[in-house]
Amino acid sequence: MVLAARRSSSPEATKALEELCRAYWYPLYAYARRRGCAKEDAEDLTQAFFARLLEKDFLRAASREKGRFRTFMLVACQRFMANEWDRARALKRGGGQTILSLNLATAERRYHDEPADPLSADKIFERRWALTLIEKTMSRLKTEYTAAGKGEDFAQLKTFLTADSGEIPYVQLAAELKQNEGALRVAVHRLRKRFRELFRQEVAQTVSDPGEIEAELRHLLSALGG
Repeated sequence: MVLAARRSSSPEATKALEELCRAYWYPLYAYARRRGCAKEDAEDLTQAFFARLLEKDFLRAASREKGRFRTFMLVACQRFMANEWDRARALKRGGGQTILSLNLATAERRYHDEPADPLSADKIFERRWALTLIEKTMSRLKTEYTAAGKGEDFAQLKTFLTADSGEIPYVQLAAELKQNEGALRVAVHRLRKRFRELFRQEVAQTVSDPGEIEAELRHLLSALGG
């Protein structure tokens, strides 16, 4: 999607990149906060960075780093903070900055709701990136189950997506849900399988080569583990 946006000035390419930015802006907000930016500065920086990112010349320059989208985003943001941030603030004060609409209203609450830890700004970014992919996957999975008339099943079983198979109390759960144990096992298995499929799809969208997917999956799992 990023490479397509670089090559094209079509409305479709621009819209695709805007959607990608809206999906993945929060890890950079958390990165800016951990780097020491105050709430207002982090909000302004995040907006200004994505507004600049959508300018084709900046996008071409920043994307010399090939490969994973998270790497591209972090490197581009670091360059922006080092070289562009003062100028962007001056433009914002002068009313000349075009701002991409981002849902920053909940950003600070999300940031403070996260567990306190000593991770560096880069590590915070990596963890938030992995969690963002999981959130997107969960949203897609919920939409699928709701569309199939299985929204209640999803709500009841989603907590077992991350549990070890041997730790799921199928007998107790089947009694509570008044379901057949065998059918419940099948339902949980299908839910977990579909989650893995969708998560892999989300990861695939953030790498430039299918051969990078497995390595990226391992990296994301490592980031979640701290």
